[in-house]
Amino acid sequence: MLETALVATATFFATMGPLDVAALFAALTPRNTTKERRAIALKGTLIALGILLAFAVFGDSLLHLFGISLPALRTAGGILLLLIAIDMVFARPSGGVSTTEDENREATAKADISVFPLATPLIAGPGTMGATILLVADAEGDPATIAIVVGCLVGMLLATFVLMLIAVQIQRLLGVTGLHVIARVMGVLLAALAVQFLFDGIASSGLLG
Repeated sequence: MLETALVATATFFATMGPLDVAALFAALTPRNTTKERRAIALKGTLIALGILLAFAVFGDSLLHLFGISLPALRTAGGILLLLIAIDMVFARPSGGVSTTEDENREATAKADISVFPLATPLIAGPGTMGATILLVADAEGDPATIAIVVGCLVGMLLATFVLMLIAVQIQRLLGVTGLHVIARVMGVLLAALAVQFLFDGIASSGLLG
């Protein structure tokens, strides 16, 4: 159970990127009051929670609907997470955990950024959605394991919300270099997890005999 919690926490931290979300949130809301920022952060977090819980609940049904096996999901999820991890290690913007330049330009022109780009793709991005489905499916229907995964997801969303509330202070404290150092460390850990998912997927597929 402890291993499941550690893996889920590390995976959600790396794919959601709470510090990156907080930094971008600060950059996108410089003209908003403290009350407005709090409301935007809360709304965005709740919407992201709804999206990710939907993937947690209905992800398995989607897999069956499209005829996707668990080994295939593990392998595909491992590849996706590995690509995100590589971008994190080299401090490159990744479409899996951040917004593109075009999306940033569109966001700066919006009065309310809570749905886009905050809820998605910043918080509930492709990487986090894929990780949610993968971790829940990996539980193989065990209620306790699923509860741990969902609990870690909710905990990471709560941490992201809190970090958004103090985003300006974090940005001043860590700076760009500090954020990149943390991202690189988490990228290395995520890369190792991604490779493990790949190994598990290939081993359980029966392709090796």
